[in-house]
Amino acid sequence: MKRLSLNGRTLTLLGALVPLLALFIYVALRSGPLAPVPVTVTMVESRAIAPAIFGVGALEARYTYKIGPTVAGRVKRVDVQVGDRVRAGQLLGEMDPVDFDDRIAAQTAASKRAEATVLVAESQAQESSVRKTYAEAQAQRYEQLWQEHWVSAEAVEGKRQELQVAVAGFALAHANLDATRQELSRTRFDREGLLQQRANLRLTAPADGLVARREADPGSTVVAGQAVVEVIDPASLWINARFDQLRAGGLRAGLPAHIVLRSQKGGGFAGRVSLVEPMADAVTEETLAKVVFDSPPKPAPPIGELAEVTVAIAVMAASPVVPNASVKRVDGSLGVWIIEEDTLRFAPVKVGATDLDGRVQILDGLKVGERVVVYSQRSIDAHSRVKAVERLPGVSP
Repeated sequence: MKRLSLNGRTLTLLGALVPLLALFIYVALRSGPLAPVPVTVTMVESRAIAPAIFGVGALEARYTYKIGPTVAGRVKRVDVQVGDRVRAGQLLGEMDPVDFDDRIAAQTAASKRAEATVLVAESQAQESSVRKTYAEAQAQRYEQLWQEHWVSAEAVEGKRQELQVAVAGFALAHANLDATRQELSRTRFDREGLLQQRANLRLTAPADGLVARREADPGSTVVAGQAVVEVIDPASLWINARFDQLRAGGLRAGLPAHIVLRSQKGGGFAGRVSLVEPMADAVTEETLAKVVFDSPPKPAPPIGELAEVTVAIAVMAASPVVPNASVKRVDGSLGVWIIEEDTLRFAPVKVGATDLDGRVQILDGLKVGERVVVYSQRSIDAHSRVKAVERLPGVSP
């Protein structure tokens, strides 16, 4: 009876444990660490993609005029404020002339004195010319008289010496005339230089524009070349954009662009790439480009505002494409996980262009119609069991 009772207990216990063990194994295979990894799957499809590159930049004015004195001095007055519209040639301010007016007056007097000296030298030169002509005639006359024995040789020699003196006086007078004329030119140039420097103290607008900055106030002392007022051309706004060098292939002048300003809530502005700078930023590994508006925004946004720029590249021929998220790097190789009859296989691929919708062009390694893994709930390998689901929690479809 005891043996039968023990066997009955054992069978009863086994009968209870076997279902529990089966349930444990079932739960472990369905929801435990041995459960299939949920993944989202897509089909490789042939599609023509329109690659585009995205960049960020700041709004700048193509033409900026920094207006200031050419010599150090003190600001006398500034007639404009930030935001004022100015016209070409308009007076914006003036530097303190100090003693410029007195120096110009002194140089003007020196020029008049030099003019009078030139008149005196011209009279002397004319007088020396007359003396020389008279001496030449007398010397020639005495030569003829000496040949006819009417005068002595000593008289002829005297007239010859008088001619030499007249010639020397003529040369001296004309040399003095040249010197006085050169002195007159020098004083006139000095006066013109002072007038130009005096004019440079008047700060005028070189072109129509908008006052962007007022760097100094009356009474401030500035050095040569320092800007007092900065004027920009609001019609010449462009974006100084930066693009990742890895995605900047095909970027060139003339491509259409879409510009979204940081202060803008929607829409955007049409534009185009004006130029691609020949020097890239080696530190940030970015390519620099200037993007202009097709139509300037109104009202004009503030200079320095950030903007997002999307440049469209030419549409490429149809080829196998997959979501960019499906491309993984495993053991240094770039590829995708392919599902073949519920088994996984990693296929190395060669990728091409990408678009802003998250699709990447596959140049080699995949065929149209193959199933590839896009997202997985956790890391997978060739031995992982997977289960295809519509979407994963926390992952955008």
